[in-house]
Amino acid sequence: MKNIVILISGRGSNMEAVVHAAREEQWPARIAAVISNKADAKGLEFAQSHGIPTAVVANKEFATREAFDAALQETIDRFAPDLVVLAGFMRILTPGFVAHYDGRMLNIHPSLLPLFPGLHTHQQALDAGVARHGATVHFVTAELDHGPAVLKAEVDVLPGDTPDTLAARVLVQEHTLYPRAIRLFVEDRLSIANGDVRIADKTNI
Repeated sequence: MKNIVILISGRGSNMEAVVHAAREEQWPARIAAVISNKADAKGLEFAQSHGIPTAVVANKEFATREAFDAALQETIDRFAPDLVVLAGFMRILTPGFVAHYDGRMLNIHPSLLPLFPGLHTHQQALDAGVARHGATVHFVTAELDHGPAVLKAEVDVLPGDTPDTLAARVLVQEHTLYPRAIRLFVEDRLSIANGDVRIADKTNI
């Protein structure tokens, strides 16, 4: 039984999707904790209502990114994680923190990476005039939004789309895509070696 620790900063809709999938599909894993850098993150209430331990490590209480990441790492490691899942966690992580969880930390980004890293991805997509947009699950590396991709999901960019309408359709895909990728990891079908992602037994993805 693997331990999953999920990091959030807000409402945590992707976290909710992961929690539901883990229980409904009976993964060989448990959500060991949900941790936020904001005490008022709505996702903490959801986690608590589902009996999941929660913790807050408030970044505003630390003078440096390194000090915050050290405290966050200490809190995460209390739950002996096999996998750390970033679900709308709005912090840029230090290289040392990322290295500590090398090969066992995933993120979902709302674009078809390597296109449109960073913020405001839906506006970036509209400004670029692309026909397809989407989301990418990737392993986390020290370079922001540049880790090796695991899975992607695409949507059409429609005439008249706004950043909000496009974001809403992408988010629907995220809620399916992220649990699929995490399930591969906890079932030992997903691994990374020397930057190369490997998926064993691609049936039932």
